[in-house]
Amino acid sequence: MSVVIPTLNAGGGLHDLLDAVDGQVGDFACRVVGVDSGSTDGTLERLRRRGARVLDVRPCDFNHGTTRNQGLALAEGEFAVLLVQDAVPASSEWLQALIAPLLADERVAGSFGRQCPAHGARRLTREYLSRWVAAQPASRVVGPLTAEQYEAMSPAERLIACAFDNVCACVRLTVWRAHPFRATPIAEDLEWAREVLLAGYRIAYAPEAIVWHSHERPVTYEFQRTYLVHQRLHALFGLATIPSVPSLLRAIAATVPANVRLALADEQGRCRGAVRNAALGVALPLGQYLGARSSRDGRAWLRTGRI
Repeated sequence: MSVVIPTLNAGGGLHDLLDAVDGQVGDFACRVVGVDSGSTDGTLERLRRRGARVLDVRPCDFNHGTTRNQGLALAEGEFAVLLVQDAVPASSEWLQALIAPLLADERVAGSFGRQCPAHGARRLTREYLSRWVAAQPASRVVGPLTAEQYEAMSPAERLIACAFDNVCACVRLTVWRAHPFRATPIAEDLEWAREVLLAGYRIAYAPEAIVWHSHERPVTYEFQRTYLVHQRLHALFGLATIPSVPSLLRAIAATVPANVRLALADEQGRCRGAVRNAALGVALPLGQYLGARSSRDGRAWLRTGRI
């Protein structure tokens, strides 16, 4: 069993992830494949000391889809696990739970696990994460989908049906070889799920496969990421969560005070958190609006760096 992890300056926390992978129970051996794209903090050395196979990718060549394909090409066995460098398995049964749907049904092309907020995550972070499919407590299996069924769905229904998350996922390698990830700056997992569902396969969500994973990232980063995500959501599913300027203004008016209230409920850093949360109350709706509009108009409204 191979565990593929794209890395870039993963820091000392990488040891927690590798310890958790090494501690898995079950009738399998795990081999980590690290796909590194320019680390300068000792990440490569940490991976090699722990026996991982390491593939170097030039930073300018990094791509969420094709870089993962390079790692998966080195994978061994019937299945391969995909993780991100700061998603730490929460128990020694994590891997068993993640691969269980693929063992139970050969038509399951992939499974994805549950994300729970990292220790110390702020209330706003916990709130936003709780809205995603990969944070829910109930298991599910979706698919296959016919083209007619897919076209009859609303854009929001298409997104929910095609939910898949490479923060913590497992893919059946025979299916991946026929349907590799596409080259894309983000949302390679959603695009892959749509493709395999329409090709006659199923996607499973395994909430017992828990990883600790959340972020407290700069407002500018979140703005750029939201823009790219919603650019892709419109391109893939026709989804525009904030389709017009009036809806943007309404979203900002509702989101800013709600975010500030969450910051004031945190135990520490309330004033600083309130300022950040208020800024996010503007940045995230604006990113949603501009991202969908960019896809609709075929015009770039924002220059972004690597996300």
